[in-house]
Order: sequence, then C-alpha cells, then structure tokens
Amino acid sequence: MGKQVLVAGATGYLGRHLVHALKARGHSVRALVRPGQRVNGADEHFEAEVTRPETLLGACDGMDAVFSALGITRQEDPVDFVDIDYRANLSLLDEATAAGVARFGVIAVAAREACRGLAIVEAKERFVAELSAGRVSGVAVRATGFFSDMEEIFAMARRGRVFLFGNGRARINPVHGADVADACADALLGTEHEVATGGPDVLTWEEIARLAFEALERAPRIVRVPAGVARAALLPVRVVSRRKWDVASFVLRVGTHDVVAPVGGTHRLAAFFRHLAEAHRRS
Repeated sequence: MGKQVLVAGATGYLGRHLVHALKARGHSVRALVRPGQRVNGADEHFEAEVTRPETLLGACDGMDAVFSALGITRQEDPVDFVDIDYRANLSLLDEATAAGVARFGVIAVAAREACRGLAIVEAKERFVAELSAGRVSGVAVRATGFFSDMEEIFAMARRGRVFLFGNGRARINPVHGADVADACADALLGTEHEVATGGPDVLTWEEIARLAFEALERAPRIVRVPAGVARAALLPVRVVSRRKWDVASFVLRVGTHDVVAPVGGTHRLAAFFRHLAEAHRRS
C-alpha cells in the first residue's frame, strides 16, 4: 500500500528525481516548495520558507514519512549552511515529530571524514546527530558526488583545459541523481539508519577528465594544481566569503581524497558526458 511522503527540497536536483522515484513506487507525494514554485509529478504542494519555522506548521500533517533533500548549492540567498542544513532541517524534524511521522530521511555526504571542520559538512552532521537521537526512525543517505557536480569537469573540457587538484589519482564513484533518488526512496521506507550509495564506476579524477574530453572528441589537456598551492590560493576567499571558501575547500578535499561508496545504480558517467556533448553540438 502506498505511503504519504513529504519531500523537502523538491525543486532541487535530487528532490525532483525523488518525487518521481516515490511516485514510481506507488506513493503519494507532497512537495515542500517556496511560494509560487511547483514540481512535476507531485500530488500536492505545501508552500513555505524553510528558514521561517512558522511557515512549516502543518507541512507534515497526514504524512507517513518525510525526506529532506534541502541544501545550499548555487543560490545567492543570504543564508549559510547552518541556516539550511541544520536549523531548517531541525524545524522540519520538529514538525514531523509533532505530526506523528513514522520515518524521516535526509541526504548527507559520503566524504564526511575528509571534510571535517567545513561548515558545508558539519552543519548537516549536526542534524544527522539530532536525527539519530531517535525522536522518529531516521535514515541518512550518504552519496558521493552527483553527476550534476561532474558537469563542471565537462565544462572545463569544453573550454579546452581541465584543472585537477593534487595528482588526479584520488578515486570517486559519482552517481546520477535518479540512482540516488532510488536509494533514498528505498531507504526511507526501510529500517536502516544509514545508507551509503555511489555510482557503478569507480574512477580517478584524471579518468573522469579523460572521459569528458573523449565525449567531446578532443585530445585531453589536464593541468594538475598541487593541493598546497590550491589551499593557499583559497585564503583570500575566506576573508571575502566564508560560504564560498567552504564550498571551494570541499571541492579541494573531495578532489584529493578517495570518496568511494558501495557501487550501485545504472547510469554511467561516460554516457552522461556523451549526452552533454551531443547537446553541446546541437546548440
């Protein structure tokens, strides 16, 4: 029998895929969205500003489960990671608890050990700790890098040169949003408290760069930036914007440490890059 599920962050990269994954499993989806926004496939929408707890009142009423795909990506809103990844999620958990929701899931990062001390990770880990306290049955789904993040590698290849941190030999198995959504949907209606998921191919960053050039049918041109040089170059960024420094530092650490989760999913990065290349040629 289908469940009633609230998806927060439903308009984002993962959220949109999750709506469709849940619908494919026969569940009814309420999408938590900003005022005026809509998500294809959702059965209903609940408008709220997640940084204003009073607007979340009633969001979880009647729901069997909640999944939060909230996060800061490229938004220019004057908020920080604590505002969204910790406080907004905590407000949503409060609402879920009050509404008697049985299960609460949240997206988290697989690279937590490599990225200790960065607000982009620590804020979410604070919330995962709250979720683990047991007010409701909770699950954290830890994903490696999304395919959408790999688009920056493709964009650099398209411009003619890919810059990598370190020696380029750190490994990752990037994963498509649809595959992460499948893992999230299964985990949300399961019983585990932590799930890690990655894509089907474990690759070095140099191999990822070469796949991008191959899709574009260009000779690879790869520049390796020593990690120490990159860290020094980021120091002025921290003075200007802590948020941008955190994001850049996260990219640096992921690019110089192995971030490998259990292999899963069906979408392959080489095919994704070929799709991007075809779209580029048609444009």
